Amino acid sequence: MRTRLALAVTAAVAFVALGVCVAAFLVVRSALYEQLDSSLTQSARLAAQRGAGAGPGTLAGECRFRAAPACAEVVPRDPGRDPAKGFLLPVDERTREVAAGERRPFYTDIEVSGFPARMLTTDFADGRALQVALRADSVEAGITEAAWQLVLTGAAGVLLAAWLGYWVSRTGLAPVTRLTATAERIAATRDPRHRIELPPPGREDEITRLADSFNTMLGELEQSVTAQRRLVADASHELRTPLTALRTNAELLARADRLTPEQRARASGALGRQLREVTGLVNDLIELARDEEPQPLVERVRLAALLEHGVAAARTHWPAVPFALRVAEELRTAGEEAGGTVPGVPARLSRLLANLLDNAAKFSPPGLPVEVELTASGGRPQLTVRDHGPGIADEDLPYVFDRFYRANASRALPGSGLGLAMARQIARAHGAELTAERAPGGGALFRLGFGGGGAV
Repeated sequence: MRTRLALAVTAAVAFVALGVCVAAFLVVRSALYEQLDSSLTQSARLAAQRGAGAGPGTLAGECRFRAAPACAEVVPRDPGRDPAKGFLLPVDERTREVAAGERRPFYTDIEVSGFPARMLTTDFADGRALQVALRADSVEAGITEAAWQLVLTGAAGVLLAAWLGYWVSRTGLAPVTRLTATAERIAATRDPRHRIELPPPGREDEITRLADSFNTMLGELEQSVTAQRRLVADASHELRTPLTALRTNAELLARADRLTPEQRARASGALGRQLREVTGLVNDLIELARDEEPQPLVERVRLAALLEHGVAAARTHWPAVPFALRVAEELRTAGEEAGGTVPGVPARLSRLLANLLDNAAKFSPPGLPVEVELTASGGRPQLTVRDHGPGIADEDLPYVFDRFYRANASRALPGSGLGLAMARQIARAHGAELTAERAPGGGALFRLGFGGGGAV
């Protein structure tokens, strides 16, 4: 690309330089010949005055010398009236036509005594023509010198154009070079932390914006790689404990002949619970690895019915926790146009709701309810889930939706720290936004706001 750009700039500048040189040569050549033709016209006027009554023949014939006056001769229309000695300057049919008044005066390039000359043939009185010639070698020398000077100037212009083309390509494509080097370095080291150096503010151009976009992409890639590594590390950490317990119980059951029936039953029950825990953790990881919802399963979901079903299931799972459900009347009976339904995957939305309810139930003190409310805000449905537990500490609020993040207050409770992360992922896949905040009077408040048309 740098070579092509350098060649393109060189060709463009060289074309302009050569064009200017050619134009200058034509102008100089035309000016020198115009000056010579003007001298011929003046010489013809003087010769006509001096030889007004002269007959056909040579009037002046010393033009073979550079400083001598112009050669001049009178040519009759009738060749029979030509002088016996002939003419010094060449005579042809055009000269006779000028003498007869049938042709306009004209200029001719000739040779006189072996030297280049220029001749003017013009009309004279009484059917005669006047021919005047001057040596033109000084004009030819001037034209030759101008040509060589312009050739040298054009060659210097081409060399300058080549240098400018190289400089322009090197300077203009410097960000591309840095971008290429950074990409090659990332490919070699597999480290997305590298960045392209950008010029100071005020010197931005298209390539700088490309480099800035590439830096932004690298930042996103770095975050993605970091998140992937953290997910793998956290998943390994979370799986280590249940897998160790599974192995211990499996080894214990392998020696079942040494255990009492009660010990075998406890070990078998623990093994089953740990298998379910590991299975649930693996399923959650698989769900989190999928960023988009399956399109063929998208349908219009009635939020009120989905919420009632989810709360009923939560009451079964958490019989000791009361759930208070309130659905705005306009959403209970509203259709698609009124915001009572949203596009989505029912199973995924049910999973989102179940995660929110399970999280609230875990932190609810005995006897205090989990409050679930579905309202319409600005014509769009909004769901809130509130518990009356210890709430979310200020330092934990920015991280409650991170994968495997567990606050100090929740480390002793069951769970893997993936429920809220999965809930936010499902919400964003459906064009909704899930936020967490401290509830007035204590407890945690989760707010799920649906957008206009969904994003699945």
